[in-house]
Amino acid sequence: MLLAKRCALAIDFGSGVFSHLRSRTDPAQLDAVVISHMHADHFFDLVPLRYALKYELRRSEPLPVFLPPDGARALRVMGNMLASSEAFFDGIFEIREYIPHDGLTFDGCAIRFAETVHYIPAYAMRIEVDDAVLTYSADTAPCDAVAELARDADIFLCEAALGALGKEYGRRGHMSADEAGELARRAEAKRLVLTHYGAGAEPSELSAAAARYFSGEITVADDGMDLSF
Repeated sequence: MLLAKRCALAIDFGSGVFSHLRSRTDPAQLDAVVISHMHADHFFDLVPLRYALKYELRRSEPLPVFLPPDGARALRVMGNMLASSEAFFDGIFEIREYIPHDGLTFDGCAIRFAETVHYIPAYAMRIEVDDAVLTYSADTAPCDAVAELARDADIFLCEAALGALGKEYGRRGHMSADEAGELARRAEAKRLVLTHYGAGAEPSELSAAAARYFSGEITVADDGMDLSF
């Protein structure tokens, strides 16, 4: 979750996010949720969030949920699977689809998007709050557009799904930690935070792999971690 001075955003909402979020803050106080792409590990906890907002955590108005292009259709399909109703999320969420080249603007926060190299359409995000910049890679193989989006970012939150030095053959859609380090170096980011790695990955190995290319500060993300900038 990103907390700006006047805005609380959740960026992606995959499995486990709702319980972790609830242990830290009141999910009803979110200003919006923004989803990078429609793979379940990036949006599936919208389901428990929907139930909580409907039956327990009251809001005065529906929560804005911004999906990538054609994301609303995928969410309607899931609503049909769960409750035989495309209206499953209606009245609880205000479902919108962002236009990537237009970006989004919230009170005190602006988001720019760049399409990544993934198996389905996915969008990295550059989030600017006052003079601070966080870039989130979403899911991607090494990608010029993501490197440019992360240009001079204070924090580059970058996936390392392939582990420290893993390889992906054929069609690409993810990165290793050393590739994340190379992307951070190209972007001239100030700090690299590795995320989206497997449960069996060793944090020290991830950091060491990224440090082969990136000489700035490297952090391996973990549940409940606070990042300030």
